[in-house]
Formats: sequence, structure tokens, C-alpha cells
Amino acid sequence: MTFQTMPKVELHTHLEGCAPPAFIKQLAHEKKIDISGIFDAGGGYAFRDFDHFLKVYEAACTTLQSPDDFRRLTMAVLEETAAHGVVYMETFVSPDFCGGGDLAAWKDYLAAIEDAAREAEDKLGITLKGIVTGIRHFGPEACKPAARCAAETFGDFVTGYGMAGGEMVRRPADYAYSFDMAREAGMPLTCHAGEWGGAAMVAETIRHLKVARIGHGIGAIDDHAVIDQIVENDLVLEVCPGSNVVLKAVDGWGSHPIAKLRDAGVKVTVSTDDPPFFHTTMTAEYDMLNKTFGWGEDDFKALNKTALAAAFCDDDTKARVAKRLETAQ
Repeated sequence: MTFQTMPKVELHTHLEGCAPPAFIKQLAHEKKIDISGIFDAGGGYAFRDFDHFLKVYEAACTTLQSPDDFRRLTMAVLEETAAHGVVYMETFVSPDFCGGGDLAAWKDYLAAIEDAAREAEDKLGITLKGIVTGIRHFGPEACKPAARCAAETFGDFVTGYGMAGGEMVRRPADYAYSFDMAREAGMPLTCHAGEWGGAAMVAETIRHLKVARIGHGIGAIDDHAVIDQIVENDLVLEVCPGSNVVLKAVDGWGSHPIAKLRDAGVKVTVSTDDPPFFHTTMTAEYDMLNKTFGWGEDDFKALNKTALAAAFCDDDTKARVAKRLETAQ
């Protein structure tokens, strides 16, 4: 078994951020939208830093204008993801990019995404679930309609609520209302924190938003008390090492804290975040973790077991995915 064929569970991806550059270029061509400035000479996405990355990301999203665009996107993403052994994937989907936060429009977009997900599961053996996200840098008020869309469509496909975007915009407590809305609907919660804001942002996110998972969370390494809090509360980190390296949230693979966090008892998982932006795949993540920290097959099986246990899907889905993991081993 190779790292590519090894069955994997991935919890932290952004649907639009998984779009292959060629797919976005094709949509831009069809719609006569000029976004040529977001690509480099080799045809990949080009950005200078995290803030510029957000701008490039949102520019790419301007080509996604209809439910059918998202149906096509979902299929393209799942074909690429399944090719790297992923058998279960959770992806962040934002009503802001799917109908501008309007509930009726969101339901149309969601139906198209679900249709592609069902087709991909039948053809490729990969299960996709969606986590509705508010966009942090759009502000607290903009997150409220996103949370309403989440609560109103919580069910088989929409399995959780979270928040992504510019981590340093406002403080976690400012977004508590939207998280309370989702929590009252019974939704599991996650939130990006600790990629840029350090251990303090992780601690505030846990305290004010009461999440089960933290997106990234690597800043926790700087405060033993926060690490202890994560462990004691049985929280799970959705770590995206390749993303952190490319965006310079860490100095390089050798200084990434994922191994130290795991050794400290933190439950860590591995994901690609926005793979074409960061020139990565789940195969590449496993390969670099192997080269950097010596992690092998048993380590990756343990990571996948942790990820499946932390997944926001129902027990029947977990049982189905667990069989896929076992069958391939």
C-alpha cells in the first residue's frame, strides 16, 4: 500500500478552495470574466501572503454563479480528492458564495452540491458532508444569515457549522450569536483559530464559541495551559501542515508543531485546506509527514481513526466509512 492508495479521512477543506485552477479558468472563459491576474505563469493560483490569498480566493469565487456551477465544482473536487485515497471528506461551504446568504437560494445551491456528492459516492466511493461556514472578515452580522442557513438545512448532508476567513478580524466573542444559533439547532461546531492568533485566540474560541473542533489550532503549542485545556475538553485539531508552510504560519515543515501537539496528547488530524492553492494533496501531506517526522502506516491509521471519530456525520455513515478503512488495510 502506498501513501496515495491508503484510505483517508479529511475534515478540513474549503469547497471553493479545492477548485482546480483549470476548472476556474474554464468557468471564467464561459462567463467572459477576466481573472487572469490571479494565476501565475504556470497556470496555478498566485498570491503573496494570507491577506492576498483571501483576495485571490474571492476573485476565483466570482466565477461560481449558479447551482450548476457548484454541482460541476463538487464533482471536479471529489474526483481529484478520491484519486488520493480519501474515502470521507468534510468541506466548508458558505452561503455567502451560494446565494449571498439568502435561504431560498442557499437551498438551491445545496441541492446541486448534494446531487454531485451522491453521484460521486456511487462512482468513486467517497462520502462528502458539508459544514456551513460564516466568513469572519465579513463581520459578525454577516455570519448570522449563514448560521440561519445552517440551522435550517441541518440534516444528512449539512452536518455542522463553523467559521473561516480572516482570523484576526474581531474577537471570537463577537461571533457568539451565530454559534449560539447553530448550537441551539443541535449542530456540532468548529472554528478556525490559532493559525495566526496564537494560543490566546484558541483559548478565547474554546471559551466563547464552545466548539468541538479547532481549525488549524497550531498556535496552542505556545501555551501549556491551552494544550491542557484542549486535552481535558477532548477537542480535536484540524491541522493542515502544507497550508501552514506555504502561508508561512510556520517557518517550514521541520518547525511545524503537529508532532509536538500529538506527543502532548492532543488529538490531531491532517487535511489539505485549499489543496491547489498550496500545491498539496493528501498524498503529499502524508509523504512530508513521513519524511519530516518519520510517521508511518500505523501513525496514519491512528490519524484516520481519530478523524473518523471526530467527524460530524451520523453513526451509520461512520460505520460505513470505517468498513472502507478496514477493507483497504
